[in-house]
Amino acid sequence: MSDVRVIIKRDSEREERVVATGTTAAALFEGERSVVAARVGGELKDLAYAVVDADEVEPVAIDSPDGLDILRHSTAHVMAQAVQELFPEARLGIGPPVRNGFYYDFDVDQPFHPDDLGRIEKRMQQIQKQGQRFSRRVVTDSEAREELADEPYKLELIGLKGAAAESAEGADAEVGSGELTIYDNLDPSSGEVCWKDLCRGPHLPTTRMIPAFRLMRTAAAYWRGSERNPQLQRIYGTAWPSRDELKAHLAFLAEAEKRDHRKLGSELDLFSIPEELGSGLAVFHPKGGVIRRVMEDYSRRRHEEADYEFVNTPHITKAHLFETSGHLPHYADSMFPPIQFEGQDYYLKAMNCPLHNLIFRARGRSYRELPLRLFEFGTVYRYEKSGVVHGLTRTRGFTQDDAHIYCTKEQMPDELDTLLTFVLNLLRDYGLSEFYLELSTRGDSDKFIGEPQEWAEATEALRRAAGKQGLELVMDPGGAAYYGPKISVQAKDAIGRTWQMSTIQVDFQQPKRFALEYTAADGSRQTPVMLHRALFGSIERFFAVLLEHYAGVFPPWLAPVQAVGIPIGDPHVSYLGEFAAEAKGRGLRMEVDASADRMQKKIRNAQKQKIPFMVIAGDDDVAQGAVSFRYRDGSQKNGIPRDQALDEIADAVARRVQV
Repeated sequence: MSDVRVIIKRDSEREERVVATGTTAAALFEGERSVVAARVGGELKDLAYAVVDADEVEPVAIDSPDGLDILRHSTAHVMAQAVQELFPEARLGIGPPVRNGFYYDFDVDQPFHPDDLGRIEKRMQQIQKQGQRFSRRVVTDSEAREELADEPYKLELIGLKGAAAESAEGADAEVGSGELTIYDNLDPSSGEVCWKDLCRGPHLPTTRMIPAFRLMRTAAAYWRGSERNPQLQRIYGTAWPSRDELKAHLAFLAEAEKRDHRKLGSELDLFSIPEELGSGLAVFHPKGGVIRRVMEDYSRRRHEEADYEFVNTPHITKAHLFETSGHLPHYADSMFPPIQFEGQDYYLKAMNCPLHNLIFRARGRSYRELPLRLFEFGTVYRYEKSGVVHGLTRTRGFTQDDAHIYCTKEQMPDELDTLLTFVLNLLRDYGLSEFYLELSTRGDSDKFIGEPQEWAEATEALRRAAGKQGLELVMDPGGAAYYGPKISVQAKDAIGRTWQMSTIQVDFQQPKRFALEYTAADGSRQTPVMLHRALFGSIERFFAVLLEHYAGVFPPWLAPVQAVGIPIGDPHVSYLGEFAAEAKGRGLRMEVDASADRMQKKIRNAQKQKIPFMVIAGDDDVAQGAVSFRYRDGSQKNGIPRDQALDEIADAVARRVQV
């Protein structure tokens, strides 16, 4: 047998090794228990892959991003095998890895019951302990169709092989654009096929290498994500490299569930999404309205200080406006269907920028007016699919804190620098402090308009502005809007989740499409640069993020009720009423609980409502002209003179600190 030379790559190190023909990747990394696959020439391979001369081979550890995907996709196969053993009528959809887990879709006679998950998980544990071997084999189109004749959805994927599969939801994990392969789950003792699935792979060597998993929930899902297709049953699960990591993830999920803004919104009486209005359309209750107003008022004040000018635009417009901007050809699927009126199509506004262009164009503009910063709390409407609508974080009607800045090319670098600094500082004022930036650039798709040199100039301007912030910059190739590149501010919340917040985009295209001009210093007519900026993204989504970030325990300046008076007895109600009147006179939000409940129940109620200050008064307090404080953490301070107590509440509000 002849020898082959391979290169073993580990980070920046390269090791040349001579091995016998037929040596597998598993043999190259023998003894390295964390290695579950190999990357050969940039392509992921099973450890059973036999290396050939000149291969460059990298180990893939189970705790790496690719390793986690392989672990989770392998676990999805084990789950599908267990389901078909327990429910023989189940037909297979797709089962890709997703963030922190996996899912598999099934066509079954009846929806899965929660009790079914326990049965499926128990069978999965048995399969895992058997150590069944994942074995890859290449098949022809006709062979695949013959073997999977009872799997109609797999047959459809075979027909989608290639680019169509890569664009279908989850299908790329099944067939991709290369050769067709089937993975067999083989019995370790007899070598017989226990189960098989159409799959691109790679997979773990055996099921025994799945360290820890848990099935989470079921849901309905349309085949290939289209409402025109049959509705399947989806089972979600999670898998991790160790039991400790699984335990930590489940604890994280439990904490996230406690912070779910939908749950807190109901408990704290902040907002609701009535069925009568429709999915994705929220109403804010009085307490939620207070928080929203405070958020908006503070933002409005900061914008005024930064020389923004406030505008207002209607909720509906003729179709021609969005044709001019280019939105209609590119975003028609995300817009509600047109309304026929007076022989014309009208659309609910899905974005504010075209209307701001009309304001700029309403009269002649001089270079002396630039940069012109237009700002609006503009409500827009987008046709989100029912499967992605989620509380306040993904809605069909929402209000953007939308700004569009018109400036000269010479002003653009400084304006971007100032703009990004303004955005980050304002987010910090609301209590977010950990950020990174994402730069979305032009891709190869024909959706992108404009000349390459314009894109290069816009992208470089954003890159330079991002570099001045001293934050990590992550690239997002192909993720730009059709008209220009963008920077997204990604913020981490109190439990480490990342949320996309503000976006800043450089647009050379819309000013040209709308024929926007200003008179330059030399008297010539020039086209401005347009900068798009949404700071909150949407007020609804930002509200939800803050609600989860604080777990409903808002700092006093954002709390809907900043203080509640709790009388020890009925004779003390009027005394606290006077105190509350003084508090309101200083702009504070205070109520008095004059209900018939006992004092301890009133305290519990205030704690459940997460009110920052409980102001208690009894005979001694009245005699001394004082009050007592009970804080949210249960600590207490007694005998505080009334003026000092008011000062303490007002100071906490003014400084935007947590108590």
